Amino acid sequence: MVPIVGAVPELAGLGAGWRPEISGWVADRPGLGFCEVIAESLAPAVPPRGVVELRERGTAVVPHGIRLSLGGTDPLDPARVTHLAACATALQAPVVSEHIAFCGAGGLEAGHLLPVPRTRAALDVLAANVRRTQADLDVPLALEPIASFLDWPDDEFTEADFLTELVERTGALLLLDIANVYANAVNRDRDPRTALDRMPLSRIAYVHIAGGAEHVDDPGIYHDTHVDPVPEPVLTLLTELVDRIGGAPPVMLERDGRYPPAAELTAELDRIAAAAGLITTAR
Repeated sequence: MVPIVGAVPELAGLGAGWRPEISGWVADRPGLGFCEVIAESLAPAVPPRGVVELRERGTAVVPHGIRLSLGGTDPLDPARVTHLAACATALQAPVVSEHIAFCGAGGLEAGHLLPVPRTRAALDVLAANVRRTQADLDVPLALEPIASFLDWPDDEFTEADFLTELVERTGALLLLDIANVYANAVNRDRDPRTALDRMPLSRIAYVHIAGGAEHVDDPGIYHDTHVDPVPEPVLTLLTELVDRIGGAPPVMLERDGRYPPAAELTAELDRIAAAAGLITTAR
């Protein structure tokens, strides 16, 4: 696999997920390199004013899809693909991203991102859906492996080998969620550093990092919550990633609830910057 250096040149440094509840904090971050917005929350013809202002200031904005169901056996919804492409065009996005997951079956929506069986048949379906989506996009597509509590019993690949085969077949980039790598390893009693070593790290477009905690009803099970602070082991794994690829990738904080005061968010961004070896002016 040919290494990619600066896979998406417009993305660099620290990023944050734009959410209406913290839009003021995102807008006020000096030196913020990029942000990400949930594609399904956007009307491409009239995106939120705060998102438009970020784009006008030169901040790259990435539409992040959550409902394409790329790993599902139902045909892709053409309207959803068209919407994602329209978001990219409206925001002059340098890349778009979606999940390696399915969201339902038989016309029924689960309301969650569900893990794709790591079989050859599932890989064929997923790769075909990725290529179908890429055909409608004018920019690269980055794929995010999800956090999951289970593996399907008939899996034929490890997660890393499945992902490597997928990006080789499609030419897609990787949105690596370092918190998901940690969660999936810990919940299977594996070393997250070993899991990281097997990932196709040369394909990284950018990185997610988010908070989590042990599951309330099942101690010892780590839950990727997006509402808790980023724990120290996940920050350490981010540092391990930087060491492996020889430099800091674009890295973005995801927060989706229980938003703390702005000072706490800024302090968390500083901790992420320190773990990645980035200089931050986010004060």
